[in-house]
Amino acid sequence: MRILSVALAALFLVSCSSGKKPDEQAFEESLDSTLNQGPSIDEEVIGSILDQIPSPLEISVLLKKSGIKYNSDLLNSPDNLPKYNSNYKMALNLGIYGTDLGYTNIYGQNQSGIKYLSSIKSLANQLNIGQFFDIETIGRLATNSKNLDSLLLITTQNFNSINHYLQQQNRSSLSVLLLTGGWLEAMQVTCQVAASNPDHTELREKIGEQKITLEQILLLFSFYENDENMASLLKDLKELEATFNKINITYTYNESSMEVVDGVAVIKDNSTTTIEITDEDVRNIMSKTNSIRNKIIS
Repeated sequence: MRILSVALAALFLVSCSSGKKPDEQAFEESLDSTLNQGPSIDEEVIGSILDQIPSPLEISVLLKKSGIKYNSDLLNSPDNLPKYNSNYKMALNLGIYGTDLGYTNIYGQNQSGIKYLSSIKSLANQLNIGQFFDIETIGRLATNSKNLDSLLLITTQNFNSINHYLQQQNRSSLSVLLLTGGWLEAMQVTCQVAASNPDHTELREKIGEQKITLEQILLLFSFYENDENMASLLKDLKELEATFNKINITYTYNESSMEVVDGVAVIKDNSTTTIEITDEDVRNIMSKTNSIRNKIIS
């Protein structure tokens, strides 16, 4: 079963023991004026998109199981942190660093993980959502991938808590940016690895699946066309969408069946999805994804 968390897996853990109330005045004062406008998006809308996006941890597990070696060059260096001095950049890169933390976790790169935790804490505090980040707990869980499903479930639930808070503050755009940054980072890692391993069909198909995800993200961004930063990123994402147009996704419905697994009756989904994507498609998607991501992290 796929458990999804929007590229923020191993990242959003609400501290249940904390009784602090967010400083709403400080929150208001810290926000960029460019992100002060825009409609509030129904939480169920963002929630439904969460269910469409593959977790970065899921992708990282796939990479490691395939025997593909850890490559820190694929990630956004924590040394870039001082470059992010606007809420727009901070929100996007918080999502990116969340993906990078998940990647380092799966490969057991604990020293790198500590650096990403520090960057995550800094960005979250500057965005005044630090109260949602129990860094101590994150650090403990991020060193142990045995409870991956539980971790992903918890982080998904707590992203929803952050989204709810931002909705109440009429700042749903930050949720969209967090989501998008994490997704783009997972995409560029997957594309670069897939381009170097053209025989890896599963990776290539994982990229093809993102055609549907991107459509959902574009719908969210359409709410913010009056914001200069969001409109610029929307333009880039539409260009990325154009590179997906050659990919064909075919869904074939087959009636479900009942079978017994370990003494328990379960329903088996017999429907199939066929994804037609070429090596050239992967290269084109990788090129555009990297271009967008480089603008964000620079």
